[in-house]
Amino acid sequence: MQTGDDVMIGGFILGGSKSRTLIARAISPSLLGPNVNNPLPDPILELHNGSGTIVASNDDWRSTHEQKIQDSGLAPQNDKESAILATVAPGAYTAIVRGVQKGTGVALVEVYQLK
Repeated sequence: MQTGDDVMIGGFILGGSKSRTLIARAISPSLLGPNVNNPLPDPILELHNGSGTIVASNDDWRSTHEQKIQDSGLAPQNDKESAILATVAPGAYTAIVRGVQKGTGVALVEVYQLK
């Protein structure tokens, strides 16, 4: 991942007619290892709806919904990683990951539907 328009974008569509609760995560510092030697030091995660409006954003996952994210079993390993807990209506969404202070490196974006 780079800076400017060169960010990570993951898209997903929720079908049906009922809202759902999701956890979206931007994982990076914990990826450091033999196969990833340049993880993004501090990712920021934004969740956008199909109109492009930001539904939620997070930098450093413990800053919002910490206990609920921990209770889900999906808490990131590193405090600098990002996680969003949100209840969203059916539709198209994008999860956008970028680096704090124009940081660059490897990252992973994930979205999980909670029961």
